[in-house]
Amino acid sequence: MKFSLFVHMERSDLAKPHSELVTELEELVLMAEQACFETAWIGEHHGMEFTISPNPFINIAYLAAKTSRIRLGTGTVIAPFWHPIKLAGEAAMADVISGGRLDIGIARGAYSYEYQRIFPGLDAWGAGQRMREIIPAIRGLWDGDFELSGEFWQFPATTSSPKPLQKPYLPIWVAARDPNSHNFAVANGCKVQVTPLASGDDEVTSLMQRFNAACAAHPKIERPEIMLLMHTFVAEDAADADRLTQDLSTFYCQFGAWFQNKKPVHQGILEPLTPDEIAAMPQYAPDKIRQNLVIGEADEVIARLKVYEALGYDQYSIWIDSGLPHERKKKSLQLFIDRVMPAFH
Repeated sequence: MKFSLFVHMERSDLAKPHSELVTELEELVLMAEQACFETAWIGEHHGMEFTISPNPFINIAYLAAKTSRIRLGTGTVIAPFWHPIKLAGEAAMADVISGGRLDIGIARGAYSYEYQRIFPGLDAWGAGQRMREIIPAIRGLWDGDFELSGEFWQFPATTSSPKPLQKPYLPIWVAARDPNSHNFAVANGCKVQVTPLASGDDEVTSLMQRFNAACAAHPKIERPEIMLLMHTFVAEDAADADRLTQDLSTFYCQFGAWFQNKKPVHQGILEPLTPDEIAAMPQYAPDKIRQNLVIGEADEVIARLKVYEALGYDQYSIWIDSGLPHERKKKSLQLFIDRVMPAFH
């Protein structure tokens, strides 16, 4: 099982400059490269300091100049926010700049907060249908002289300029949850990204079952890779694990509030949650977070990851966004590198 890092810029203090966040992002990715991680993943989000990445290709182009081996992936671009010609061209340019190290992850998006602002009236179903149209379209544009008369986009014969360095296409990963998404990804020769969020190991197993069912439904298609994304933190001791658990509980309550899109947002920062609002999200209580995320001392983390490896996951991505200070993220990542990774080599 390969390891990768899912990482964004984030802040809750407007006094902290974004330029400092760029430096911190670079430092974490360089740590991952030096530890022989497979990929660094950066997604797309808009209008929120909770996750800062308006165009992941900009971050990737910057990181391409700072790294030499690690692959760089969009984890993920939001399909309905892109025109196929623009997405094909920008992805290809990032691949050229990175020397053929780009993976492109594509999703329908999840935050109604973003839909409301960038594509008013869009819902998850419509976003998913656009994702299904854009994937074959960008491959057609990379082939060249591709004309599209689709439900959502129409354009005359066009060739992506530039074309990707990797042939015949860039690796494409689809963020999948429901069986239809798994089926679409496998049927179209795409790799699969999954995350149980904070739903725990039953969901980890269920996601693999959905993937395996999709593979069984398409026996003539070579099994693609599947990646599991989870918040993962290695603690020095039991007290450190307790602190991490409490902090991740707070983070997930904020995540849930962003997802619900009901709280006021000022300068890109969500209004603080009240005790009653936190109590209304018992699924993110500390005991649930400790059970459902991968938080603990090295031996505990190794045991959990061995189970995921045995299930058949090809790549495990550490989701390091957490609201934690940069030094605490670094500490956990270094503990993972020093104490967990050797068990998998």
